[in-house]
Amino acid sequence: MTKNALLIGGTGPTGHHIVNGLLHRGYTVSILHRGGHEVDEIPPWVEHIHTDPYDETCLIEALSNRKFELCIANYGRLRAIAKVMQGKCQRFISAGGGPAYRGYMNPGLGEYHGLSVPIYENAALVSSPEEDEKGYRIARTEKAVFELQPEACHFRFPYIYGAYQLVPREWLFVKRFLDGRRQIILPDGGLTLHSFGYAENIAHAILLAVDNPKISKGKIYNVADDEVLSLRQVAHIIAQHMNVELEIINIPWELTTLANPLMMQPLSSHRMQDTSAIRHELGYSDKVKPAEALARTVDWLIANPPQPGGMEEMVLEDPFDYAAEDEMIRAWKQLTAKLPAMTMKQQAGYGMHYSGPGGRARSQSEFSE
Repeated sequence: MTKNALLIGGTGPTGHHIVNGLLHRGYTVSILHRGGHEVDEIPPWVEHIHTDPYDETCLIEALSNRKFELCIANYGRLRAIAKVMQGKCQRFISAGGGPAYRGYMNPGLGEYHGLSVPIYENAALVSSPEEDEKGYRIARTEKAVFELQPEACHFRFPYIYGAYQLVPREWLFVKRFLDGRRQIILPDGGLTLHSFGYAENIAHAILLAVDNPKISKGKIYNVADDEVLSLRQVAHIIAQHMNVELEIINIPWELTTLANPLMMQPLSSHRMQDTSAIRHELGYSDKVKPAEALARTVDWLIANPPQPGGMEEMVLEDPFDYAAEDEMIRAWKQLTAKLPAMTMKQQAGYGMHYSGPGGRARSQSEFSE
Protein backbone atom coordinates (compact mmCIF):
# COMPACT_ATOMS: atom_id res chain seq x y z
CA MET A 1 0.00 0.00 0.00
CA THR A 2 1.38 3.42 -0.96
CA LYS A 3 2.01 5.81 1.90
CA ASN A 4 1.87 9.53 1.19
CA ALA A 5 3.48 12.35 3.14
CA LEU A 6 3.32 16.13 2.99
CA LEU A 7 6.33 18.18 4.08
CA ILE A 8 5.66 21.87 4.71
CA GLY A 9 8.96 23.48 3.74
CA GLY A 10 11.46 21.22 2.06
CA THR A 11 14.02 23.58 0.54
CA GLY A 12 15.69 24.64 3.80
CA PRO A 13 18.54 22.97 5.70
CA THR A 14 16.66 19.86 6.86
CA GLY A 15 14.23 19.52 3.94
CA HIS A 16 16.08 17.35 1.45
CA HIS A 17 17.30 15.02 4.23
CA ILE A 18 13.70 14.49 5.36
CA VAL A 19 12.38 14.07 1.81
CA ASN A 20 14.98 11.46 0.91
CA GLY A 21 14.49 9.72 4.25
CA LEU A 22 10.76 9.46 3.59
CA LEU A 23 11.35 8.19 0.05
CA HIS A 24 13.69 5.54 1.46
CA ARG A 25 10.86 4.49 3.79
CA GLY A 26 8.47 3.98 0.88
CA TYR A 27 6.50 7.21 1.06
CA THR A 28 5.24 9.21 -1.89
CA VAL A 29 6.28 12.73 -0.91
CA SER A 30 4.85 16.17 -1.67
CA ILE A 31 6.52 19.35 -0.47
CA LEU A 32 4.68 22.62 0.05
CA HIS A 33 6.67 25.86 -0.12
CA ARG A 34 6.66 29.30 -1.73
CA GLY A 35 8.68 28.19 -4.75
CA GLY A 36 11.28 30.90 -4.38
CA HIS A 37 14.09 28.39 -4.90
CA GLU A 38 14.61 24.68 -5.35
CA VAL A 39 17.41 22.34 -4.22
CA ASP A 40 19.15 19.79 -6.40
CA GLU A 41 19.17 17.13 -3.67
CA ILE A 42 15.40 16.60 -4.00
CA PRO A 43 14.57 14.10 -6.79
CA PRO A 44 12.62 15.56 -9.75
CA TRP A 45 9.65 13.23 -9.30
CA VAL A 46 8.75 14.73 -5.89
CA GLU A 47 5.60 16.87 -6.17
CA HIS A 48 5.96 20.58 -5.39
CA ILE A 49 2.94 22.51 -4.15
CA HIS A 50 3.76 26.21 -4.46
CA THR A 51 1.78 28.45 -2.14
CA ASP A 52 2.23 30.66 0.91
CA PRO A 53 2.49 28.46 4.04
CA TYR A 54 1.94 31.52 6.22
CA ASP A 55 -1.50 32.25 4.72
CA GLU A 56 -4.39 30.09 5.91
CA THR A 57 -6.52 30.86 2.85
CA CYS A 58 -3.69 29.83 0.50
CA LEU A 59 -3.22 26.60 2.44
CA ILE A 60 -6.93 25.77 2.24
CA GLU A 61 -6.98 26.37 -1.51
CA ALA A 62 -3.81 24.35 -2.15
CA LEU A 63 -4.89 21.39 -0.02
CA SER A 64 -8.67 21.51 -0.40
CA ASN A 65 -9.15 17.92 -1.66
CA ARG A 66 -5.95 16.36 -0.40
CA LYS A 67 -5.37 13.85 2.39
CA PHE A 68 -2.08 12.45 3.67
CA GLU A 69 -1.01 9.73 6.01
CA LEU A 70 1.69 12.00 7.40
CA CYS A 71 2.22 15.77 7.59
CA ILE A 72 5.51 17.26 8.76
CA ALA A 73 5.32 21.00 9.35
CA ASN A 74 8.80 22.51 9.50
CA TYR A 75 7.97 25.91 8.05
CA GLY A 76 5.13 28.39 7.78
CA ARG A 77 2.48 29.56 10.22
CA LEU A 78 2.17 26.48 12.39
CA ARG A 79 -1.20 27.27 13.96
CA ALA A 80 -2.79 27.73 10.54
CA ILE A 81 -1.19 24.53 9.23
CA ALA A 82 -2.36 22.49 12.22
CA LYS A 83 -5.88 23.85 11.73
CA VAL A 84 -6.02 23.27 7.97
CA MET A 85 -4.65 19.73 8.35
CA GLN A 86 -7.41 18.67 10.74
CA GLY A 87 -8.99 15.60 9.14
CA LYS A 88 -6.45 15.70 6.31
CA CYS A 89 -3.67 13.64 7.90
CA GLN A 90 -3.38 10.67 10.21
CA ARG A 91 -0.14 11.83 11.81
CA PHE A 92 1.16 15.33 12.44
CA ILE A 93 4.77 16.22 13.27
CA SER A 94 5.74 19.85 13.86
CA ALA A 95 8.74 21.97 14.73
CA GLY A 96 9.08 25.08 16.84
CA GLY A 97 12.06 26.37 18.74
CA GLY A 98 13.94 26.99 21.96
CA PRO A 99 12.64 30.58 22.34
CA ALA A 100 9.52 29.06 23.90
CA TYR A 101 11.58 28.66 27.08
CA ARG A 102 11.45 31.46 29.61
CA GLY A 103 14.79 33.23 29.50
CA TYR A 104 15.95 31.94 26.11
CA MET A 105 15.54 35.28 24.36
CA ASN A 106 15.47 37.35 27.55
CA PRO A 107 18.25 35.89 29.72
CA GLY A 108 17.57 38.49 32.40
CA LEU A 109 14.48 36.47 33.36
CA GLY A 110 16.63 33.56 34.47
CA GLU A 111 16.63 32.96 38.21
CA TYR A 112 20.36 32.24 38.20
CA HIS A 113 21.74 34.75 35.69
CA GLY A 114 20.56 32.99 32.55
CA LEU A 115 18.93 29.67 31.75
CA SER A 116 19.36 26.49 33.75
CA VAL A 117 21.87 24.01 32.34
CA PRO A 118 20.59 21.92 30.72
CA ILE A 119 17.14 23.09 29.66
CA TYR A 120 14.63 20.29 30.23
CA GLU A 121 11.43 19.86 28.23
CA ASN A 122 9.40 20.70 31.35
CA ALA A 123 11.30 23.96 32.00
CA ALA A 124 9.16 27.08 32.36
CA LEU A 125 7.87 28.61 29.14
CA VAL A 126 7.34 32.28 28.37
CA SER A 127 4.07 33.19 30.05
CA SER A 128 3.36 36.71 28.81
CA PRO A 129 4.22 38.99 25.89
CA GLU A 130 5.75 41.44 28.38
CA GLU A 131 8.47 38.86 29.13
CA ASP A 132 9.25 38.12 25.48
CA GLU A 133 6.80 38.61 22.60
CA LYS A 134 8.43 36.13 20.22
CA GLY A 135 8.86 33.45 22.87
CA TYR A 136 5.27 33.93 24.02
CA ARG A 137 3.94 33.43 20.47
CA ILE A 138 6.01 30.25 20.10
CA ALA A 139 4.79 28.87 23.44
CA ARG A 140 1.17 29.71 22.57
CA THR A 141 1.58 28.07 19.17
CA GLU A 142 2.77 24.84 20.81
CA LYS A 143 -0.37 24.83 22.95
CA ALA A 144 -2.56 25.48 19.90
CA VAL A 145 -0.93 22.64 17.94
CA PHE A 146 -1.90 20.07 20.57
CA GLU A 147 -5.41 21.51 20.85
CA LEU A 148 -5.83 21.07 17.08
CA GLN A 149 -3.72 17.91 16.70
CA PRO A 150 -3.83 16.10 20.10
CA GLU A 151 -1.58 13.23 18.96
CA ALA A 152 1.03 15.45 17.34
CA CYS A 153 4.74 15.10 17.95
CA HIS A 154 6.46 18.45 18.39
CA PHE A 155 10.17 19.32 18.30
CA ARG A 156 11.93 22.29 19.84
CA PHE A 157 14.69 23.00 17.34
CA PRO A 158 17.99 24.69 18.16
CA TYR A 159 19.82 26.89 15.65
CA ILE A 160 20.45 24.67 12.63
CA TYR A 161 23.64 24.67 10.59
CA GLY A 162 24.66 23.05 7.32
CA ALA A 163 23.85 23.66 3.67
CA TYR A 164 21.02 26.15 3.01
CA GLN A 165 21.10 27.38 6.61
CA LEU A 166 19.10 30.50 7.37
CA VAL A 167 21.34 31.85 10.15
CA PRO A 168 24.88 30.87 9.11
CA ARG A 169 26.79 31.65 12.32
CA GLU A 170 29.82 29.81 10.94
CA TRP A 171 30.11 32.47 8.23
CA LEU A 172 31.22 34.91 10.93
CA PHE A 173 34.39 32.85 11.30
CA VAL A 174 34.74 31.72 7.68
CA LYS A 175 34.51 35.23 6.19
CA ARG A 176 37.06 36.59 8.64
CA PHE A 177 39.52 33.82 7.85
CA LEU A 178 38.98 34.25 4.11
CA ASP A 179 39.63 37.98 4.59
CA GLY A 180 42.95 37.21 6.25
CA ARG A 181 41.87 37.77 9.85
CA ARG A 182 43.76 35.66 12.39
CA GLN A 183 42.50 37.19 15.63
CA ILE A 184 38.99 36.59 16.92
CA ILE A 185 37.47 38.39 19.92
CA LEU A 186 35.56 35.91 22.11
CA PRO A 187 33.79 37.18 25.23
CA ASP A 188 34.87 35.34 28.39
CA GLY A 189 37.24 33.22 26.36
CA GLY A 190 34.47 31.72 24.23
CA LEU A 191 33.49 29.22 26.93
CA THR A 192 29.76 29.67 26.33
CA LEU A 193 27.89 26.44 25.52
CA HIS A 194 25.07 26.77 23.00
CA SER A 195 23.09 23.85 21.56
CA PHE A 196 23.17 23.72 17.77
CA GLY A 197 21.93 21.02 15.41
CA TYR A 198 23.46 19.89 12.14
CA ALA A 199 20.72 19.69 9.50
CA GLU A 200 21.21 15.97 8.82
CA ASN A 201 21.06 15.22 12.55
CA ILE A 202 17.84 17.21 13.02
CA ALA A 203 16.26 15.47 10.03
CA HIS A 204 17.29 12.13 11.54
CA ALA A 205 15.40 13.07 14.72
CA ILE A 206 12.25 13.88 12.73
CA LEU A 207 12.50 10.54 10.91
CA LEU A 208 12.83 8.70 14.22
CA ALA A 209 9.43 10.12 15.18
CA VAL A 210 8.10 8.90 11.82
CA ASP A 211 9.45 5.42 12.62
CA ASN A 212 8.06 5.37 16.18
CA PRO A 213 4.49 6.71 16.03
CA LYS A 214 3.22 5.03 19.21
CA ILE A 215 6.08 6.33 21.33
CA SER A 216 6.28 9.84 19.89
CA LYS A 217 2.59 10.78 19.71
CA GLY A 218 1.58 13.55 22.08
CA LYS A 219 5.23 14.28 22.97
CA ILE A 220 7.47 17.34 22.87
CA TYR A 221 11.17 16.72 22.33
CA ASN A 222 14.23 18.90 22.56
CA VAL A 223 16.62 18.03 19.77
CA ALA A 224 20.21 19.11 19.11
CA ASP A 225 23.62 17.63 18.46
CA ASP A 226 24.63 15.24 21.23
CA GLU A 227 27.93 17.03 21.70
CA VAL A 228 27.62 20.69 22.68
CA LEU A 229 30.70 22.63 21.60
CA SER A 230 31.82 25.83 23.27
CA LEU A 231 32.22 28.89 21.05
CA ARG A 232 35.98 28.54 21.54
CA GLN A 233 35.91 24.95 20.28
CA VAL A 234 33.86 25.98 17.24
CA ALA A 235 36.45 28.66 16.44
CA HIS A 236 39.33 26.20 16.73
CA ILE A 237 37.63 23.50 14.63
CA ILE A 238 36.86 25.94 11.82
CA ALA A 239 40.35 27.46 11.95
CA GLN A 240 41.98 24.03 11.86
CA HIS A 241 39.85 22.96 8.89
CA MET A 242 40.81 26.16 7.04
CA ASN A 243 44.50 25.81 8.00
CA VAL A 244 44.46 29.07 9.95
CA GLU A 245 46.75 29.88 12.89
CA LEU A 246 44.21 31.41 15.22
CA GLU A 247 44.71 33.79 18.15
CA ILE A 248 41.70 34.08 20.43
CA ILE A 249 41.41 37.43 22.20
CA ASN A 250 39.72 36.85 25.55
CA ILE A 251 37.83 39.97 26.63
CA PRO A 252 35.09 40.15 29.31
CA TRP A 253 31.74 40.31 27.58
CA GLU A 254 30.84 43.52 29.41
CA LEU A 255 33.65 45.38 27.64
CA THR A 256 32.86 44.73 23.98
CA THR A 257 29.82 44.57 21.75
CA LEU A 258 31.89 43.60 18.72
CA ALA A 259 31.26 39.89 19.34
CA ASN A 260 27.49 40.21 19.83
CA PRO A 261 26.73 38.40 16.54
CA LEU A 262 28.78 35.39 17.68
CA MET A 263 27.11 35.32 21.12
CA MET A 264 23.58 35.66 19.69
CA GLN A 265 22.38 36.98 23.07
CA PRO A 266 23.29 39.75 25.55
CA LEU A 267 24.99 37.42 28.07
CA SER A 268 27.77 34.85 27.91
CA SER A 269 25.61 32.34 29.81
CA HIS A 270 24.73 28.95 28.33
CA ARG A 271 21.83 27.81 26.15
CA MET A 272 22.11 24.04 26.35
CA GLN A 273 19.04 21.91 25.71
CA ASP A 274 18.65 18.56 27.44
CA THR A 275 18.10 15.81 24.84
CA SER A 276 17.74 12.84 27.19
CA ALA A 277 14.14 12.15 26.20
CA ILE A 278 14.71 11.72 22.46
CA ARG A 279 17.86 9.70 23.07
CA HIS A 280 16.22 7.32 25.53
CA GLU A 281 12.74 7.08 23.96
CA LEU A 282 13.54 7.18 20.23
CA GLY A 283 17.18 6.06 20.23
CA TYR A 284 18.58 9.31 18.84
CA SER A 285 22.31 9.76 18.32
CA ASP A 286 24.13 12.06 15.93
CA LYS A 287 24.42 10.82 12.36
CA VAL A 288 27.29 13.28 11.88
CA LYS A 289 29.56 14.36 14.73
CA PRO A 290 29.81 18.14 15.21
CA ALA A 291 33.48 18.46 14.18
CA GLU A 292 32.76 16.77 10.83
CA ALA A 293 29.48 18.68 10.51
CA LEU A 294 31.30 21.98 10.99
CA ALA A 295 33.90 21.00 8.38
CA ARG A 296 31.15 20.19 5.86
CA THR A 297 29.41 23.47 6.67
CA VAL A 298 32.61 25.45 6.16
CA ASP A 299 33.19 23.80 2.77
CA TRP A 300 29.63 24.59 1.74
CA LEU A 301 29.92 28.23 2.81
CA ILE A 302 33.20 28.66 0.92
CA ALA A 303 31.56 27.20 -2.20
CA ASN A 304 28.31 29.13 -1.64
CA PRO A 305 29.25 32.38 0.14
CA PRO A 306 26.41 34.62 1.30
CA GLN A 307 25.85 37.71 -0.83
CA PRO A 308 27.75 40.65 0.72
CA GLY A 309 25.14 42.66 2.58
CA GLY A 310 22.49 40.11 1.55
CA MET A 311 19.81 38.40 3.58
CA GLU A 312 22.11 36.12 5.56
CA GLU A 313 24.48 38.91 6.57
CA MET A 314 21.53 41.16 7.35
CA VAL A 315 20.13 38.50 9.70
CA LEU A 316 23.52 37.98 11.38
CA GLU A 317 23.94 41.75 11.96
CA ASP A 318 27.75 41.62 11.89
CA PRO A 319 29.31 44.75 10.30
CA PHE A 320 32.69 42.98 9.87
CA ASP A 321 34.30 46.20 11.09
CA TYR A 322 37.89 45.03 11.24
CA ALA A 323 39.26 48.49 12.05
CA ALA A 324 37.09 48.62 15.19
CA GLU A 325 38.14 45.09 16.12
CA ASP A 326 41.82 45.99 15.78
CA GLU A 327 41.31 49.11 17.89
CA MET A 328 39.61 47.03 20.60
CA ILE A 329 42.38 44.43 20.56
CA ARG A 330 45.10 47.11 20.85
CA ALA A 331 43.28 48.82 23.71
CA TRP A 332 42.79 45.53 25.56
CA LYS A 333 46.43 44.49 25.19
CA GLN A 334 47.61 47.92 26.35
CA LEU A 335 45.30 47.71 29.38
CA THR A 336 46.43 44.26 30.41
CA ALA A 337 50.09 45.19 29.92
CA LYS A 338 49.63 47.95 32.52
CA LEU A 339 48.21 45.68 35.19
CA PRO A 340 50.52 45.52 38.22
CA ALA A 341 52.27 42.29 39.07
CA MET A 342 50.63 40.56 42.01
CA THR A 343 52.69 39.47 44.99
CA MET A 344 51.28 36.73 47.19
CA LYS A 345 52.48 35.37 50.52
CA GLN A 346 51.80 31.92 49.13
CA GLN A 347 50.96 30.89 45.57
CA ALA A 348 47.26 30.10 45.29
CA GLY A 349 46.67 26.51 44.22
CA TYR A 350 43.88 24.59 42.54
CA GLY A 351 43.26 22.46 45.62
CA MET A 352 45.19 19.38 46.66
CA HIS A 353 42.63 17.12 45.02
CA TYR A 354 43.79 18.38 41.60
CA SER A 355 46.70 16.51 40.03
CA GLY A 356 46.71 17.88 36.46
CA PRO A 357 49.15 20.36 34.87
CA GLY A 358 50.26 22.92 37.45
CA GLY A 359 48.67 20.93 40.25
CA ARG A 360 49.89 18.72 43.08
CA ALA A 361 53.23 17.05 42.38
CA ARG A 362 53.56 13.27 42.56
CA SER A 363 54.65 11.86 45.90
CA GLN A 364 57.28 9.63 44.26
CA SER A 365 60.04 10.78 41.91
CA GLU A 366 59.38 7.93 39.49
CA PHE A 367 56.03 6.61 38.22
CA SER A 368 55.24 3.15 39.54
CA GLU A 369 52.19 0.98 38.94
